[in-house]
Amino acid sequence: MISPYAQSAYAVRCDWGPVGADAVGPGAAIVAVVDVLSFTTALTVAADNGIEVFPYRWRDERAAAFAAEHDAMLAVGRQAVSPDQPVSLSPPTIRAARGITRLVLPSPNGSTVARRLAETGATVIGVSLRNARAAATWVTRTLPAGAAVAVIPAGERWKHDDSLRPAAEDLWGAGAFLQGLFDEGLDGFSPEAELAAAAYRQVAPHLRDALYACASGRELTGYGYPEDVGIASEVDSSNVVPVLDGEGFRPVQV
Repeated sequence: MISPYAQSAYAVRCDWGPVGADAVGPGAAIVAVVDVLSFTTALTVAADNGIEVFPYRWRDERAAAFAAEHDAMLAVGRQAVSPDQPVSLSPPTIRAARGITRLVLPSPNGSTVARRLAETGATVIGVSLRNARAAATWVTRTLPAGAAVAVIPAGERWKHDDSLRPAAEDLWGAGAFLQGLFDEGLDGFSPEAELAAAAYRQVAPHLRDALYACASGRELTGYGYPEDVGIASEVDSSNVVPVLDGEGFRPVQV
């Protein structure tokens, strides 16, 4: 029996986090990972600068060895940024970086989902509000006839039990990409995909304000990183799509 959660009757699917990726990712030719605050926003900023990004779950001893193996810089925690270690998951640090061509970017949400999906054999792309339209254009040009697309808003984690916290900004980012697919002529949307697109249409006229006002935006601003939210709100400012090729996302110009 086919799982009702797989959305397999639909050409355009959407579900949340690693478990949702396991449900709707198999059988999809292309899977878009969305983690607006901040993994996929950081990823698109890196792609704009021509940087290849290697996703990794945690910044630990294994991540350091992984970075050394790939001759890449390892991003540090936001509060650990220094002149010797200038790059973190915070997008402004990546935008300001010079001389970096390969970067390991740990993230317990977006990176985890991306690495998990790569094992299914699907083509995995990174999508944020910054490149949603470009990603939709690239997908419609690349998608084989009759193939499916899955969209995974990564969400956040509740600190008290590590369970999934569906995050408004990821719903909007997924919706922006899905609306782009619809505008490009794709059909066969699941109800879950239609919901995300509708959520984006509702917030689009005041999206920047909404990003600052949502829980994740307030959290980052409260920690002293309002520019992270500002960069995330640069809707359709990028024409580059990060495509996971082996272990690293390579930038593809649209």
